[in-house]
Amino acid sequence: MAFRIETVRETGSTNADLLARAEKGEHLPEGAWLVADRQRAGRGRQGREWIDGPGNFMGSTVVRLLPTDPPAPSLSLIAALAVYEAVLTRLAEPQPVQLKWPNDVQLGRAKIAGILLERLGDCAVVGIGVNLAGAPLLPDRTVAHLAAAGPAPERDSFARELAGAFDRELARWRQSGLEGIIDRWLAAAHPRGSALSVHAPDGTTISGFFDGLEPHGALRLRLADGSVRVIHAGDVALERN
Repeated sequence: MAFRIETVRETGSTNADLLARAEKGEHLPEGAWLVADRQRAGRGRQGREWIDGPGNFMGSTVVRLLPTDPPAPSLSLIAALAVYEAVLTRLAEPQPVQLKWPNDVQLGRAKIAGILLERLGDCAVVGIGVNLAGAPLLPDRTVAHLAAAGPAPERDSFARELAGAFDRELARWRQSGLEGIIDRWLAAAHPRGSALSVHAPDGTTISGFFDGLEPHGALRLRLADGSVRVIHAGDVALERN
């Protein structure tokens, strides 16, 4: 699939821009990307702010959903795999990169990338932020950036590499379904049995151990009594085993 990358110097949110265009009736072709040098109102999951920084990647792309596609929320899995592949090729030296459900990419235990999915009809917008050159100081989580271990990847070059990786993952998602995607995601994630805490949208916290993913991509959390809780939404924190 051919992709097209449009860049802007500054905007509020690339996700919000693409959704606004779609709402106004503009046809956004699949493979279109909008990448910003700076974002004034970048967003993460559950309404959080995504803090940008010069030289980092902030961009969004469009997927035109088809009736035969796998469930739309599983786009977060292929987006995470695309970021994972793009990051691995840009590491100056071998370092542990892993995925964390639902849509984080980590360097060691520090977050270096996040993904936000939003939808309007058959138009899914996938927002991706990757810390290439710097990372903000956050009170509630540890974050990292690729330049900490070598030269920062050049943003536009990284954007092209990420767009190509996303296209390949999207094609696999459509052609082969979720089984192979989930197997590859699990191979790149923290191991089964990792201690996790899940902070649910209602404010409750559930602790247990990572037990893989359901066939549709939901998290399996094994509790202390041996039972398994299926988690469809929430923030996951890795605990020290």
